Amino acid sequence: MSDAAHARTARPRSPMAPPRSFLWTRRIVLTLLTGFVLLPVYVMVSSSLKPLEDVSGTFEWIPSGLTVAPYFDIWETVPLADYFVNSIVVAGGATVLSVIVAIFAAYAVSRYTFRGKRVFTVTVLSTQMFPGILFLLPLFLIYVNLGNATGIALFGSREGLILTYLTFSLPFSIWMLTGYFDSIPRELDEAAKVDGCGPVKALFRVIVPAARPGIVAVAIYAFMTAWGEVLFASVMTNDTTRTLAVGLQGYATLNDVYWNQVMAASLVVSVPVVVGFLLLQRYLVAGLTAGAVK
Repeated sequence: MSDAAHARTARPRSPMAPPRSFLWTRRIVLTLLTGFVLLPVYVMVSSSLKPLEDVSGTFEWIPSGLTVAPYFDIWETVPLADYFVNSIVVAGGATVLSVIVAIFAAYAVSRYTFRGKRVFTVTVLSTQMFPGILFLLPLFLIYVNLGNATGIALFGSREGLILTYLTFSLPFSIWMLTGYFDSIPRELDEAAKVDGCGPVKALFRVIVPAARPGIVAVAIYAFMTAWGEVLFASVMTNDTTRTLAVGLQGYATLNDVYWNQVMAASLVVSVPVVVGFLLLQRYLVAGLTAGAVK
């Protein structure tokens, strides 16, 4: 095809289209960022499939020998299954409580006017300004003294860790759901009241179904916060209630570090979060966007 014919058949470039230099720069930057993100994943996967002597030596980008033995050994070296159960119970419990409390609190802030509403909102957001380590010693003392005074064993228990993670995720969850509830027209509440629904019934029949993306976003945030937390889990748990984030330290002994099992266990631990995120990604994006607008 001649140059003249190619020029006639070529699609005209829109005047609003970005320049080609920008497009190529964007492609190069995105490629570099993708490689930067995937490189550690490749190191983890390749190291988890190597014998221990290969991982302990000089790193080889192309493994000479592969084995799946580390994925079987991780369950015997440490009680990983028990840690898995503890993490699921703690993260799931913190998520359910965070979602329930946040729904009621956000609905009250969004739909009602009461004395101290602004103070409550500012206080909830201000708690996110402080690093979590500041609350470690106070919570430790509260749990220990409460257990000595009442016999309620919060220190070293799953219940105490669930309450701890609830305090972390609840402020942001309330703020996000408040913004999402504000985006829902109040006419839906009025229509529900005309049909004979009370405030609680209207909340669960009208508001909650309409706010499903925001609720899912809150649930994902609360679960991820509890699933990967290390500092409080290392202090507030014992040998029977230890979670995965702390249990991975068991692969390091006084004599050696089982690096191939560490990498294999890290990949196994990441599976629930990655799968859940991929399945609920569209709800998470919609919920975060609606909450950010307000």
